[in-house]
Order: sequence, then C-alpha cells, then structure tokens
Amino acid sequence: MKLNIKTLCISSLLCMGGVGLTSCDDFLDRMPPSSVTPESYFTMSSQVGAYVNNYYNAYLINSRGQSLYHSTGWNSGIANNDDNTDVFMDFSNEATPLTYFAGDWQVAESQGSILNHFGRIRVWNYLINTVTPKVEAGDVQNDDGNLTHYLGEAYFFRAMAYYNALVGYGDLPITTETLPNDSIYLLERTGRQPRNEVARFILSDLDEAIARLNDVGFLNNQRINKQTAQLFKSRVALFEATFEKYHQGTGRVPGDANWPGGTFDGDIQSEINFFLQEAMSAASAVADYSGLTLTENSHVINPTYGQIYGWNPYFEMFSQPSLGSVPEVLLWKEYNKGYSISHDAPNRLKVGDNDGITRSCINSFLMADGLPFYASPNYQGDKSIDAEAANRDERMQLFVWAESTVLKSDAAEPLIADTGVVVHFQAPLITNSANQNMDRTGYRQRKHYTYDYAQSIGDELLGTNACPIFRVAEAYLNYIEACYELNGSLDSKAQSYWRAIRTRAGVNPDYNATIAATDMSQEAATQNLAVWSGDNMVDATLFNIRRERGCEFLGEGMRWDDLKRWRSWDRLFTQPYIPEGINLWDEAYKNYTGEGSFSELIADGTTGANASPASVSKYLRPYQRYQTNNRLYNGYTWMKAYYLNPIDQTELQISHIYQNPYWPDKTGHALE
Repeated sequence: MKLNIKTLCISSLLCMGGVGLTSCDDFLDRMPPSSVTPESYFTMSSQVGAYVNNYYNAYLINSRGQSLYHSTGWNSGIANNDDNTDVFMDFSNEATPLTYFAGDWQVAESQGSILNHFGRIRVWNYLINTVTPKVEAGDVQNDDGNLTHYLGEAYFFRAMAYYNALVGYGDLPITTETLPNDSIYLLERTGRQPRNEVARFILSDLDEAIARLNDVGFLNNQRINKQTAQLFKSRVALFEATFEKYHQGTGRVPGDANWPGGTFDGDIQSEINFFLQEAMSAASAVADYSGLTLTENSHVINPTYGQIYGWNPYFEMFSQPSLGSVPEVLLWKEYNKGYSISHDAPNRLKVGDNDGITRSCINSFLMADGLPFYASPNYQGDKSIDAEAANRDERMQLFVWAESTVLKSDAAEPLIADTGVVVHFQAPLITNSANQNMDRTGYRQRKHYTYDYAQSIGDELLGTNACPIFRVAEAYLNYIEACYELNGSLDSKAQSYWRAIRTRAGVNPDYNATIAATDMSQEAATQNLAVWSGDNMVDATLFNIRRERGCEFLGEGMRWDDLKRWRSWDRLFTQPYIPEGINLWDEAYKNYTGEGSFSELIADGTTGANASPASVSKYLRPYQRYQTNNRLYNGYTWMKAYYLNPIDQTELQISHIYQNPYWPDKTGHALE
C-alpha cells in the first residue's frame, strides 16, 4: 500500500542508526487519533520501526522533561541537567529556582498535570494494541527482520513514560487501553493506583521489552537494546525501593496513616525488599554481560599540543564523534552537521554557560589516597582550583576546569597555531558582563567538552561530539546501593564493582579506609544533601555509596531523582541551602583586575555587583551578590509538598482523583 506522507508524517529513514531523526516535530508532539495511522498501514515491520523512530527525540526524557542527550539549542545540553540541585546551578532560567526554593509553586486551575504524561502513554498503548493482534494474525510482514524488537521498544517507551509520571506524581492511573483523547473519559475510567502497583506495572513492561529486544550492538547501539532495558529496570526498581523506604510516614507511601489513597492491604517492607532484589538482579545482568566493561582511564588529565583524541578514553567517552565501539555505552546519540543535527555543548563549555558546579559537589570528591579532603595529608587547600584538584579523584581533575587545565590543543585553532603554545583555562569568568557566558560559581564543567576546534569556533550549533545516554557504570552503582539497602552489607559482587569504579577514577580502591575516615558531621558541614534522609544522617557506608554515585554521574542529570528518592530535601526545612562556589577572597580575587578577559570585581552589595562581598563569606555565593528584591539571598528552602507534583483543580473535579499530600484541593500554594 502506498504510504500517505501527509496523513502520517512518518519517515522510514533511520538517520545515523535511528536516534537522529528531527523532521515532523508537530507529529512527535501529537497523540495518535485513529485517523492518523489507518488500520491498513501497519503491514510491514519497517512501518512499525518508523513509527517508533519518530518518537525517539521527543520521548527519551527524564522526569523533569529534560532530554537525555544534548539538545539542539544554544546551551551545554545534558551537561546542565543537574540544575537546581545541591551540585549544580543554572541561571539560564532564574524563575525556576524561585518556584521550588522560594515557595512559589502552586496548584494550577488547569495545566494538564497527569494528563500530560498520558499523552505519551497513549502513543505506546495505541501501537501495542494495534500491532499485536495483527502480528498474532500473521498480517504483518517482517520485511526487515526486526518486528519483535520494535514492539520491545514500544514497551520500553511506555515504561519510561510511566516512570517519569511516577517520579512526578506517585500514585497513577494504570491503563493499557487506547482511550479516547478526552481527559474526563480517561480519568473517570482510570482512578489512581498505589505507587508500588504502578512501579510493578513498569517492571512488567520492561520485562516485556527485555524479552523482545535485541542484545547490545544492535544498530550500533543507537536504538534501545535489551541491556539498556535491563539497566533502566534496575533504575526504576531502585528508585521505588528507596522512595518507599525513606518516605514512609509522610503520606506519600501506600499504607501511611495519612496516605490519601484509602485502604492499603499490602506490606510495604515486602514491597521494598522486592524492588531492591529486582534492582540487583537487573543491574548484575548488565554488569556481568560478556563484553560490557568500564571504559579505560589512561590517567592522562590533559592533551598535549596537537592532540584532539586518543589521549584518554574515559574523557573521550563524553567527547568523541562516535561511541559505537565503546563497550561501556549501551545507548548513545550521534550528531551530524550535514543533517542539521548538532548542538552547542563544546562552545558553551569553552566560554561559560551561565551556570556552575557547587562547592558542596567539589568537596564530595575524595583524595587519590581514598580519604576525604579533611582527613588527607595530601590536601593542598582551596585557594585555587588547581590546589583543590591536586592529588584528587581524577573525575574532578578530568571533568572540572582548573586554572592550569588545557583549554585549547587543536593546532587548527588560531590562538595557538602561530605560537605552538597550549592555552590554559587560567580563571573562571565570574565577572563576565555577558550573563550567558558567566561562570556563576567559578567551577565550570568540563565533561562533554571536546578539543576539536571545528566544534567550538562560535555559538553556531557546531557540536557533533556524541552523547552517551545509558552506560554500564550505572549498573555497578545501582547494584552496590541496592545490595547495601537490602542487606546492610556488601556482597562480593558489590565489593568488586565498587573497587572497579574507584580504580577507574584513580582513587585507592580500599573503600573501607574511606568509610573509616568519614566524619559525618564534617560531611554535613559541606552541605552535601546526600548526608540526609529525612531528619536523619545516614551511616558512613551508605553516604559513601551515594558519594560515589554523585561523583560518577556529575553532569548526567541523575541528581534530582536521587535527592527525591532519598528524601534529602528535608534538610532545607531547618537549614536553608546557600549555594557556594570557589574560594574567591583569599587569592582568586587577584585574577579580576579588569585586564584581558577578566572584568573587574564589583562586590559592593548593589544590584550591579558581580560577586558576593568578603564580609559574607570568602567563598563566592551567587545569590548573595545583593539583597534587594532577592528572595533567595538567605538560601534555598523546601516544602513537604514538593516531593510530588500537585494535581490541578480541573482534574480534582473527578470524584476518585485525589490530591497529593500537603497540596490544597483548590488553586494556591502548598500547605506545608
């Protein structure tokens, strides 16, 4: 049958293996009414594959709606996906922190709430319900041999859509029907189910995906594969287990006395154990799969003059054109300027992107001897970033710019081509008058940077370095955490995984020495929120497991969901979080004389100030430059309600849709 492009807006072109298609954006955002894809259309597997392919760009997102790879906009892409947490600040949208940290979040009259997620879910219900009976009847020709795989992708994407909704809202309707595109009909037919049942449903969808998907290596790892689904299963199970554990008694967990869902007949501790066991099983299936290994770290921190690639495989896992031959990367995104598929990450990571890593994040990096900075004789202080990075975890040295870090090494770059001299970072641009290129904390991220000058000539979307989306290191860390949460100890497999992660990072693999030297009161003083779950400090072993996760995934968008599931934001009820950056006022202030690229410091407390004064702290405090009309001057606060999104007033009018805890049943701010 001839394909009606005007009706379908589906292209069977798999650009660069499948993830790169950018055409027909209006179709991507639209739920599929029955008239869009006629019943007579899905007669060949390639048509099913094309349908799935068209949603890769729009639906590979996290719980905050952020893309899991570099966007095609003028920013550093996934590198700033940890924004508005304790590890990273992004000032590109200064209204967002106010929503959370100054108490501005409100129940809306009508904004879609749960239904926004069900628009995505309906896409996959439609495909599964349309294609499955045709397959069973033998009415779909497997012309490219991948029909079963494509259905596996559909189950994966439905699971991801449900997971993102679960993180946001907790209890959810569960439906596998292709319901009419009508909000009232959907909510009347599908009341909210307990979150543990939703999580079990997600795992069952992932099991369906795993049973159908091809193994890693399929289409150069640019389409979802079996091991990606197993890794995501471990992520979902770990999230749910720890959320249920740490949020018990808050009303957010089924069975709580103030849980709004009514009667709960299950046993939450059994549910927690179930999810932890599932997390371990799925994670080890990936970590132990033949051929999947951690990428080597050559322990070379900077390229030499004339080097672009080939100096450190670990660094280049985030900054090379292709990741098809990198065993650690399970799924990745390719870019190609010739297809108008590119990004701006290299340029923004070179010139600043109006953001910055926080000091609390920097302080979490161990010394190379495996000891916290406050316990190690090798710590050289923090009067410069170079001093802080010396003898440190190589993830800090590789992925955070310091004064002597090589900034330019491509011989094609004019500034060095004439001299043969490598140009270094020198100092962060904390006083830059162009806000979009400011280093707000002084700590600029280097992960996802490339030394290929052609990609950073200017702010013109020239970036073509690939972006890893799922990688094996997460399986190691998911297993370690789930094992300790379940057993209160680490089995031999968890121990071996942890040693491997630390060895790759250039850190003493003896994690027991780290645990013994960890002073939780000193860790709390660094403002690292992973210290806390609710009102309680966690023990030193669990904190160091969390520490490892934070150091490994800096700049990969994991932190927000982690802080939610650990219930770490509770710390802000009694101790506002004041974001800090570099030690400015001991020595670094001398860099800002008004000469060259470094504008003069203005720290007079006026609205024209570009730095916080020494009288506030010797550490740069981005929100304490001035106090006038500055609601975040005294730090971030948090409210109990914010762990779950509010249901809007329109949806609450459906009799069996209940509001999430601590939110009002009508428009307005959170109650607590």
